Amino acid sequence: MKSGHPTPGAPASRPTGLPAGTPAAGGGTARLGWLDALRGIAALIVAVHHGCYHYLPQFRHEILRWFDPGEAGVLVFFLVSGYIIPASLERTGSLRRFWISRLFRIYPLLLVVLGGTLLLALTGLTPLRQGLGTSFDPVAAVLAHLTMMQDLFAVPSALNVLWTLSYEMAFYLLVVALFAAGRLNRHSSVITTVLALAALSLAVVLPTAALSDRFGVTRVAVAGFVIMVVAIGAACSGRPAVSRAGALLGGGLAAALVLLNGRVQPWEGLVLLGVMFAGTAIHRAEQGQIRVRGAAVAAGAVLAAAVVAGLWHITVWAPGQSPEILKRSWVITFVVTALVFAAGMALRHRKVPRRLARLGVISYSVYLVHPLLLAVLDVIIGRPGSDRPLLLVPYLILVLLVSEITYRIVEAPLQRYGRRLARRTAPAPPPVDAGMESVEGVGSVEPGSPSRNRAVPAAP
Repeated sequence: MKSGHPTPGAPASRPTGLPAGTPAAGGGTARLGWLDALRGIAALIVAVHHGCYHYLPQFRHEILRWFDPGEAGVLVFFLVSGYIIPASLERTGSLRRFWISRLFRIYPLLLVVLGGTLLLALTGLTPLRQGLGTSFDPVAAVLAHLTMMQDLFAVPSALNVLWTLSYEMAFYLLVVALFAAGRLNRHSSVITTVLALAALSLAVVLPTAALSDRFGVTRVAVAGFVIMVVAIGAACSGRPAVSRAGALLGGGLAAALVLLNGRVQPWEGLVLLGVMFAGTAIHRAEQGQIRVRGAAVAAGAVLAAAVVAGLWHITVWAPGQSPEILKRSWVITFVVTALVFAAGMALRHRKVPRRLARLGVISYSVYLVHPLLLAVLDVIIGRPGSDRPLLLVPYLILVLLVSEITYRIVEAPLQRYGRRLARRTAPAPPPVDAGMESVEGVGSVEPGSPSRNRAVPAAP
C-alpha cells in the first residue's frame, strides 16, 4: 500500500488516501479527544504527503526511501475506525440506525467531491484518473463508486484517495454480519489473528481481480451493486430474520471481494482488514470485554503478518526502484504506525488542544477535499517540477479553510438530518445482552443522546 503510487507487487496502481473513518460527534459530556487528535494528525499528514508530490518532489522521493507518511496516516485511520465502529453499532443495537448514520455521514460530501471531479473532467481541465473515462464502462464506474467499493470491483478510483473507502465499507459489512451472527462479534482477537494468518497463507494461492477477469468488470460491478443494495436494505428491514439474512449477505459479499477481486493482492487486503479488527480488539481489551493479553497477541499477529507478507511479496512496480528500499519503507511504516497509536493511547487521558480536536472533526473533509484542490491548483499555477516549500503553506491553509466550509455546509447539516431520521425510523430499542439476542436489539441509547456519560464517536 503505497501513497500516491502503485502498491508494490500489485498489478494496478493505487495511491494512498485517507479512509472515511472520521468519527462524528458521539454525544455525551465528552469526546474521545485522543482519537480526535490521531484522526486530525492523520488527515493532515496525508494532505501534506500528497502536497509534497506537487511542491516538494525531491524531498518526497527521499522520505519514501525510508518511510511512507501517507500510508502511516491511512493505517492510523484504519485503527481508529476499528476502535470505534463496532462499539458504535453495539451501543445503538440497531442495524437500521447504523446504516442510516453511515450513509448520511459518508455520501453527501463524497457526492459533492465526485461532482467536482466530474466537472473538471467535463470542462477538459483535468482528465479522469488512469483512463477511467475511456477504458472502463461508465455504468461500471458509476455503480462501483456508488457502492464506495470500486477498488474491490477492480475499477480505478476517480480520486486518488477513494480506494480507502472500499476497505472501510468492506469492514462495515463484515462488522454488521458478525453482529447479526450473535456473539461472533465479540471474538475480535480471534478474528484479527485469523486475518493475519490468512494474509500469510492464502496470498500464495489467491489471484488478484479474479472475478472481474473471469466475468468482466461491468458484470461484477452491476452484480455487486445489486447485492449490496439488497443486503443493506434487508438489514434495515426491522424483521429479525430478514435483517440477519441481509447482514450475512453483505458480509459474504465483502469477504468474497477482498479475497477474490481487489485491485491489490489479497494479502494486502487481508492485512488492512486485520489492522481495523486489531483496533476493535484493542478497544474491547480497554473496556474489559476481552483479555489484554489476547488483544496484544492479535495486534502483534497483524503487525508480524504485515511485515512478513511485505518482505515476501513486495516487488518493484516502476523502473529505477529497489525492492530492498520498498520493503524497508513498508516495515518502518507499519512499526511507526503501531508506535503512534500506542502513544495516542498512552496519552488518552490528557486534554487535547481545541484546535487539534477541531482538525479531527473536519478530517473527513480534509481527506476528500485536498486532492480536488490540488487538481484545481495544478490548473491555476501548475507544478513547479522542483522543491518549492513556500507553495506548500498556502496549499495547506486553503485545504483547512475549504474543509471547514464543507464541514459546516455539507457534512454537519446532513449528519444532523441523518440522526433525526434514524431516531424517527428506528426508535431506541430496550437494552438487552450485548451478545445480540435480536438483530435490532442491543443497547438503548442513540449516538448523540445526552443520556450517555461517555461519548464514543462513530466513524463512517
